Amino acid sequence: MQNTTSQIIQQAIGDGIQLRQQCGELLSEPLLKAAMLMLDCLKQKGKILACGNGGSAADAQHFAGELVNRFETDRPGLASVALTHDASVITSIANDISFDQVFARQVEALGNQGDVLLAISTSGNSANVIAAAEAAARQGMPVIALTGKDGGRLGRLSSISALLNIPHSSTPRIQEMHITCLHILCSLIDHHLKNREIS
Repeated sequence: MQNTTSQIIQQAIGDGIQLRQQCGELLSEPLLKAAMLMLDCLKQKGKILACGNGGSAADAQHFAGELVNRFETDRPGLASVALTHDASVITSIANDISFDQVFARQVEALGNQGDVLLAISTSGNSANVIAAAEAAARQGMPVIALTGKDGGRLGRLSSISALLNIPHSSTPRIQEMHITCLHILCSLIDHHLKNREIS
């Protein structure tokens, strides 16, 4: 039993290390592109909307919290809204229209041209996240997609402005890299703010 549990631990850590090394080469350019889209949005007094389901909903809220409050350094709050936290809005849309529209409807209501949508789906096939991305495109909003596996239908949308895809089959490993990507985006945003590249 002890040997088996040790193997589980070492396998998870080893797979995570290997995936990070792989993504370090694959994601440098897409991460920089995504950060620049967010910075351009914030510079123009726009806001970043974020959405996802389950663990990805938690990641959307985590990211919004890092921007509105702070990441590693003190700075002014930055406009970001997670579309995952208002139970009354979500359940009313799900009940009156459909669950597939819980994020798209909010994008239509809250999103403006120049805002950015961060769309998170580990499979890339979450219908409500795809619908949100399509709604954002209609609003003239750039869409940053955070996906896994082969990117799914979300990753193949022509309206995606920046794709951060984690090419792995394990949802936990994908989610671990997603939060790493989000922290890197926060670091890049803070770096540019510190250097007064956005006011």
